[in-house]
Amino acid sequence: MPILTTALLILAVFATSTLSGVFGMVGGMVLLWLLLLMMPVATAIAIQGVIQLVANGSRAYFARAFVEWKIVGFAMAGLGFAAAVLALVSYTPTLAVVSIAIGLMPILVWLPMRWAQLDASRPGHAMLCGFISGALNIGVGVSGPVIDIFFVRTEHDRRQIIATKATIQVLSHLAKIVFYSQSLWLLSKGETAAVAIAAPFSVIGSIVGHRILLRLTNHGFRQGLRWLVTGVGAFYFVQGLYLLASTP
Repeated sequence: MPILTTALLILAVFATSTLSGVFGMVGGMVLLWLLLLMMPVATAIAIQGVIQLVANGSRAYFARAFVEWKIVGFAMAGLGFAAAVLALVSYTPTLAVVSIAIGLMPILVWLPMRWAQLDASRPGHAMLCGFISGALNIGVGVSGPVIDIFFVRTEHDRRQIIATKATIQVLSHLAKIVFYSQSLWLLSKGETAAVAIAAPFSVIGSIVGHRILLRLTNHGFRQGLRWLVTGVGAFYFVQGLYLLASTP
């Protein structure tokens, strides 16, 4: 991979990890879009999974004191079932499907809280969270907005939400990497080296994002999250419609 492309990848990883460190999502959506410009869909999702694994892993570690492990345990049961279903149907992602699916996700962050009768602190709801978010993370590479609706009715503060979501995402990205492992094996030595060089910068971004998060109010956190997810999602949706319209 050319030096300039590697440098741009490093910058993208740092910037998007900072976003995720603040809001718990958005960064992964932006990073995936950039990767989709450079490589096939399955490969982009797999590489995004590797980088986001490092980013979410560091974020979960920094906030480990706030992780709600009971929620994580039930969510992982749902994730395992989702991965098994996708493997059985031999799922293969396409750019149009990925773009439209991600583009529709922002609708979820605008739902009135009174409509969301989901609560991740309840075992059944945590399992459902793991199943739906796991299926989307493996299927289209992003699931943050879906996970978020399972936390809006909990009594946890922003630190517990970020820590628990990051931990769920760590395991979800691991499942995604395994699912698309064949695509990773096909990478050239240069591409592998570029990913290896860029991945640690996600940790730096997570540190910066975590410090910004600590300065935000709960209200500022939720409002900023809504608008960022909506803007990125709208871009994805328009791209997906264009791809469908231009397909013979």
